[in-house]
Amino acid sequence: MKPRETVQLWSVRKVYGPAALPVKALDGVSIDFHAGTFTAVMGPSGSGKSTLLHCAAGLDRPTEGRIVIDGTDLGGLHETALTLLRRDRVGFVFQSFNLVSALTAEQNVALPLRLAGRRPEPAEVRAALAEVGLAGRGGHRPSQLSGGEQQRVAMARALITRPAVVFADEPTGSLDTRTSRGVLALLRDLVDRQDQTLIMVTHDPVAAAHADRVIFLADGRVVEEVTSEVTAGSVAARMAKLEAAAC
Repeated sequence: MKPRETVQLWSVRKVYGPAALPVKALDGVSIDFHAGTFTAVMGPSGSGKSTLLHCAAGLDRPTEGRIVIDGTDLGGLHETALTLLRRDRVGFVFQSFNLVSALTAEQNVALPLRLAGRRPEPAEVRAALAEVGLAGRGGHRPSQLSGGEQQRVAMARALITRPAVVFADEPTGSLDTRTSRGVLALLRDLVDRQDQTLIMVTHDPVAAAHADRVIFLADGRVVEEVTSEVTAGSVAARMAKLEAAAC
C-alpha cells in the first residue's frame, strides 16, 4: 500500500527582500512527508531550515509553489481559514516552550481547546499530560517545572488536538544532554506508538539520529536525503561536508 502523505510541497520558493536584491530562502523545494514518520531537517546556518518549517506549517506563505497539509491546499485559504487549519490540524513545539507563565500545566495544555471554543474535559487533559510522563504535575506552573518538564507540557499541548502533523523547531536546543535524550525518546515513541507525523528542525546530529529520515538543505535546496543508517556519526559527517562547502 502506498504511504499516505500528511504534508506535501511542490516547487516551493520563498524570496525575501526587494526585487533588486532578492534573497532566496527556499529555491524550488519539492518533498513529501509520509504519515506516521519522523523526519529531521538539517543544514548549515542560512540553508532555509526554519523557512521550510514555517512555510510547510502555514506560518508563512511561499512566494511560489504549492503546500498541502492533510489533503488541504494552503494556497486557496484566506487568513482565517489558514489559522483554523493550523489550530485544528497542526501542532507546534518550540525551543523556548512558549508556555503561559500564569497558567498551570493543565491550563496550558487545555489552551488550544479553549481557543477552539471547546470545553476541555479534565480527564482528557490529565491523559495528555500522563502521555508525556507528567501525571500528577498538572497543578504546577512553568516556574515550578524543570526545562524538560516544561517541554513535555508543550508537547502535550501540541498533541491535545490530535493534529495531523507536529512541527518541532529545535525542541531540545535549550535542554541539557540528559534531558534532551528523554524528550527525544518521547518524540520517537509518539511516532511509533501513536502513528504521529513529526517534522523536526535541528542542528544536533544526536537528535536527528532519532528520525526515520534526515533531509539536508543547502542554499534553499534539498541536497541530500538519508533514510538508512541514520546515526549521529553519519549525520555529523554529512553536516561537516555541507558546512565546509558553505564556507
